[in-house]
Amino acid sequence: MTETSFHRRRMLALGGAAAAAGLGGALLVPARARAADLAPTPSMRGGSNNYRPGAPIVERIGSGGFWMTGTVRRAGDGAPLPGQRIQIWAHTTEGHERDWHSHGATVTDANGVFRLEMPQIVPAFGQPHGHLAYDSPDFETVFLRPVMSDASNTSLEAHFVLQPA
Repeated sequence: MTETSFHRRRMLALGGAAAAAGLGGALLVPARARAADLAPTPSMRGGSNNYRPGAPIVERIGSGGFWMTGTVRRAGDGAPLPGQRIQIWAHTTEGHERDWHSHGATVTDANGVFRLEMPQIVPAFGQPHGHLAYDSPDFETVFLRPVMSDASNTSLEAHFVLQPA
């Protein structure tokens, strides 16, 4: 047996042993994105309907009873984004989504979580849905329009992953 043939067989044998041990994939597969590599949230069609720039930060919209909640994270590393302003509005038992008193904004906490109480959302154009916007200058603007699975739900959750502006 030639020396070249011996080295080749030894390399093949070592490669097979590495694959059997679970190391082959790490050696042969190209680098993959980490689980925390998050793509930015795209704006949803109809999300900006009846948007009112500069809606005030409020403790609650109307008499409450319904909760809009969610998170705000940075695209890429998924880090929570504290102090981010989220505007919320909807067609509710107390007003239409175009009414000024149906709009309000809140700010994310230290963990990037937001929560705002508002009146019960009711169907508009056949669908119970809310509207949310991130509209500050640090990140790209995103408008969301999540639809509720049932008009009797008393909460709706939406999540933002923001791309720096």
